[in-house]
Amino acid sequence: MTGPDLQSAIDRAGSPIQLLWQPGVAPWTVPVVQPEFDGWAAEQTAWRTTVALFDLSFHMFDTFFEGPDVTRLLSEVSANNYNSFAIGQAKQFVPVAYDGNIIVDGILLRTGEESYTLTGVPAAQSWVKYHAQAGGYDVEFSTDPDSSVRTDADPRLFRFQVQGPLAMEVIERLLDGPAPAVKFFHSTTVQIAGRPVRALRHGMAGQAGFEFIGDFADYAAVKEAILAAGAPSGLVQVGGKAYFTNGVESGWIPTPTPAIYTDERLADYRRSLSVFSYEGKKPLNGSFYSDRIEDYYVTPWELGYGRSISFDHEFIGKEALLAARDDVRRTRVTLEFDRDDVRTVLGEDLDYLNSYGRYRIEGADGLAGMTFWTSNIAPVGTVLSLALVDNAQAEPGTQVEVVWGEHPGHGTAPDADLGFPRIRATVQTSPYNEFARTAYRANSEG
Repeated sequence: MTGPDLQSAIDRAGSPIQLLWQPGVAPWTVPVVQPEFDGWAAEQTAWRTTVALFDLSFHMFDTFFEGPDVTRLLSEVSANNYNSFAIGQAKQFVPVAYDGNIIVDGILLRTGEESYTLTGVPAAQSWVKYHAQAGGYDVEFSTDPDSSVRTDADPRLFRFQVQGPLAMEVIERLLDGPAPAVKFFHSTTVQIAGRPVRALRHGMAGQAGFEFIGDFADYAAVKEAILAAGAPSGLVQVGGKAYFTNGVESGWIPTPTPAIYTDERLADYRRSLSVFSYEGKKPLNGSFYSDRIEDYYVTPWELGYGRSISFDHEFIGKEALLAARDDVRRTRVTLEFDRDDVRTVLGEDLDYLNSYGRYRIEGADGLAGMTFWTSNIAPVGTVLSLALVDNAQAEPGTQVEVVWGEHPGHGTAPDADLGFPRIRATVQTSPYNEFARTAYRANSEG
């Protein structure tokens, strides 16, 4: 552990909120990958109309788990189904705390009979590693952090996603044959530039495509081959700016607040985490403020993860998660910001915008919900926001207002009139992207 532990930091700050609330915090950026290639707006357009290349090699943590007890460990700390988990398959990993609220999701790939790789923000990985050690499981693990932490070495793996309406013609050219016939979130091994590469049927922008994963030693050769195969189709490389807007339309909320900060049963867990961890340094900001960290927690049901949940085994939080299924009070939606209000509040010539701020949403009867991810989407022509709203406000076409500003935090009433402007918004479905909503997982199982 580096620095003080998370529990000690919370005690010194006075509360989890006083530790985490940081008005006006600068947004996190993708390490190593350049911010723009053809411009963020053109890159957003590419994955909708032609084909785009995403370089995911540098901004995520990977933890590699293996051992005789690995499947039992994972099943006891998450709500996923492990009876139907094939080698080469990936699943959205859904760990919950004792109260049934989510820790953070991730992508769990089964790489062998007794081996898995868990990828994403590190909170879910920390959860599994802690229980592996505390529970005495016969499991070994190692973590490869993202390149904002790993400053003196290359990643262990490269990851490239090829996505868009023309993705399959690029992949067929790349492989000199048909694209692999694998189901969504399943994988197979292919050869690219003479190197073995895992081809995972997956994508983050709500479009058809594959993710290619391999040894980082082959990074340059594989990337060069993809660029060459993509050139006849007008493939566009996606920079860090556009990449951080790509999930808004496909409905994935990437940064829920881990439900770990106050439960006494998790006191030892908090002591195992550094204050410099994701859990200690992932800031909260925006106009939705509460002194209760629990008001920022979310359930997997609210996030739309119901299809990934299985109750056929015992796991931490099972009873609470089962009870929460019948008491889901909020719905994930997309908010489409009024164009005139965007120009008035955010600027006549709004440029790049991407925020994970928790902005207050108000309806006719007051507080209606909060935003989680807000971005300017150039091809749509306005700002979209992924949000959770009360069920009564979730019908598409419902009119709401987003309070745009930075609440100062502790010591000021959550609903204080701070003179912040309101941006009118229309509730739309989530996923907002029609392909993601109707066909994205059409060829999937488990």
